Amino acid sequence: MTTLASLKRPLVTTGIYTALLSLVFILFSWKHNTAADIFIALPYFVVLYFMLFSLGKPAVSDWLRKSMKADIRRVFLFPLLLVLLYFSYVGFNKQNPLQGTLFLVPYLLFFPVMAFAARANTNAKLDWLDFSVFVLFFFPVTLIDAKPSGNLPFNGGGFDSVYRITVMLAAVFAFVTVRHIRDVGFYPVFKWKYLFTVVWVWMAFYVFVFIIGWSVDFIKLRNEDAVPVFITSKVARSLLSVFLHTALFEEFVFRGLLQNMLAKRIGQSGSWKTFWIWGLVILTAVSLLTGYALNGTMQWFPALVTVLLCAAAYGMERKGKTTMGVYTALAVTSVIFGLVHAHAGSIIFVGLASIGGWAYGYVYLKTGNVFYAALLHALVNTTPLLFGLELAK
Repeated sequence: MTTLASLKRPLVTTGIYTALLSLVFILFSWKHNTAADIFIALPYFVVLYFMLFSLGKPAVSDWLRKSMKADIRRVFLFPLLLVLLYFSYVGFNKQNPLQGTLFLVPYLLFFPVMAFAARANTNAKLDWLDFSVFVLFFFPVTLIDAKPSGNLPFNGGGFDSVYRITVMLAAVFAFVTVRHIRDVGFYPVFKWKYLFTVVWVWMAFYVFVFIIGWSVDFIKLRNEDAVPVFITSKVARSLLSVFLHTALFEEFVFRGLLQNMLAKRIGQSGSWKTFWIWGLVILTAVSLLTGYALNGTMQWFPALVTVLLCAAAYGMERKGKTTMGVYTALAVTSVIFGLVHAHAGSIIFVGLASIGGWAYGYVYLKTGNVFYAALLHALVNTTPLLFGLELAK
């Protein structure tokens, strides 16, 4: 049973992580933003990241769930708090909180929470209602361009935005606390073993990608004579910015939720082969269409990657050394992850993004933690800057 006393340690560690990140926020923002912008953003930064680092922890989530007592009026308070935080931040920065598409923000923050709160039994096995809520929430999130998004700091911040953080918080609260999916792993934790896993997967992935990318002129060296390693404040800032702004959100969506939920659903069905066959057929067809819809050669490359990833999943499932459906879910999620990167306009990039999705998903399987998958994601995205590489997107 979770009590207030049992929350002391997770909340103290969360406070430490938040304090350290806040110091970095001030350090990186000081030269590029006014003191007024920084000090307006700082209270929001601290509150939002404290919630982001703590809400997904099982002890905190269980305590909140117990405190709400399935009372929809109490559940209602959390998305209301998020709406107030977002609109007040926009208002303090002298922007109209009701302009443009901002009137849709309350829907995005309330919808997943209230959808699961209205469910009769949130302890039931995962079903297609859960996936429907997932799609109906995250699909609009990717389409709606909320402006102002509430950058931190407001005028040219590089530490994510209030909008994106509140969207993640709404999703974590909805899926982890209200829907009670306890093993999403959306909270920071430090373990050397997990860090080592990230490092070796990162190195193995980029060696593999470099070989492919170099052979098809997708990757080039800015300096043809050497492969330098540029460890500068610019690299550090870029790594942190990618981690907080892009990687953490995408890994939460694709690994913490989609891959996790799909693996559970396949396990419940008792037959991974059915999901594997449908995934192979549908995703190969979509990958082939995507390849031929983009400009360039090697239109078959995304489809080839799809087949190879599904083949790898098939072999792992046949061995039966892990929970049924885990690798099928990994392959399906990886290919979907690659396909949504078709907006980059590069056939090669789509295929490599699918391979990247497998790497991120593998780290998630080994660590059970979204933050380590996001760390790998951030390292991969920062590698061209780190090693002086140029990608031909």
